[in-house]
Amino acid sequence: MGTTSMLQKPIIRTPALETPPAEFRAALSQLTSGVSLVTAHDPDGEDLGMTATSLVSISLSPPLVLISLRNGSRMQELLARIGTWAVSLLGEEHRALAACFATSGRLSDRALFADMQFRRGHWSRAPLVDHALSIIECRTENQMVAGDHTIVIGQVLEARVSEGTAPPPLLYLRGEYRTLP
Repeated sequence: MGTTSMLQKPIIRTPALETPPAEFRAALSQLTSGVSLVTAHDPDGEDLGMTATSLVSISLSPPLVLISLRNGSRMQELLARIGTWAVSLLGEEHRALAACFATSGRLSDRALFADMQFRRGHWSRAPLVDHALSIIECRTENQMVAGDHTIVIGQVLEARVSEGTAPPPLLYLRGEYRTLP
């Protein structure tokens, strides 16, 4: 099992002249991103999920992915305690699901999971979305604070592509969910 360490200092230095957050957000909204649902199972509590557009593949050997979590979020706090989590890459049929899990300020995800069709991951025990384009189960290898987010690097324990004809992927661009034409 890999080691998990948390750096206390941000890895990104902020220049004296800072880009206003609204301008930075507007600039990055021009980038099309895939949409995924990051999930985790808390053995001492309930399942947790969050919509993410920050999934990045960073290495094939060993297979590693990166997600970015808002500091102080329930997901960031949970992944600081447990070692495994999962990602379901979403298709266009999951637009409503993505919107539900993107809502911040929820006290519990119990009702959201009750309305969702899923199975448990073998390694993570996290919920995996039925009919997702693909699923990835991970073990946290490292966490680093970067400004107002924490970067989590996960070693891929298992990756599977769904069987059958895949629907178009769900995308996020300019503040809206979209699909390929």
